[in-house]
Amino acid sequence: MNHILTTGRLVLRPATPQDHAGLLAHWTAQDVRRFLFDGAILSPEEITEVIEDSALSFATAGHGLWLIRENDSADLVGTAGLRPLEDLGLEIFYSLAPAAWGKGYATEAARAVVEHALGPLGLPEVLAEVDEGNAASVAVVERLGMTAFESVPGLLGPMTRYRRKR
Repeated sequence: MNHILTTGRLVLRPATPQDHAGLLAHWTAQDVRRFLFDGAILSPEEITEVIEDSALSFATAGHGLWLIRENDSADLVGTAGLRPLEDLGLEIFYSLAPAAWGKGYATEAARAVVEHALGPLGLPEVLAEVDEGNAASVAVVERLGMTAFESVPGLLGPMTRYRRKR
């Protein structure tokens, strides 16, 4: 299966070990990690583990971590992917470089991943978990057609869980 996803403006390609430095720089940027990792800074070893886990997940399940780039650029715009949310199922997650904010890229990339999950992968639903204070991500998941189904405590405060069924 080809794991590259494309949209009108973006190319999403699975992360590889060659992407380590770019991913480390992206995910250690303060504005990027604010909600994604509850403010934690991932170590280089943790980035290596994420890339290795993603490669295994693509090989066995058809999903993992994609790097987002504009069609005509080699610059990293952000990331999107699917990962387990406790024992509930798979959740969509994404991050964007601040220079890419406000362009609709998060919605465009996340929509490609959700459609991949509900279409070719045949998942019955996709979940999302969003920090209560992350208004931009709430807007993204709502544009994806996801609906809230519960609130849970999180490290930075309440989190709302969303789902979109096939």
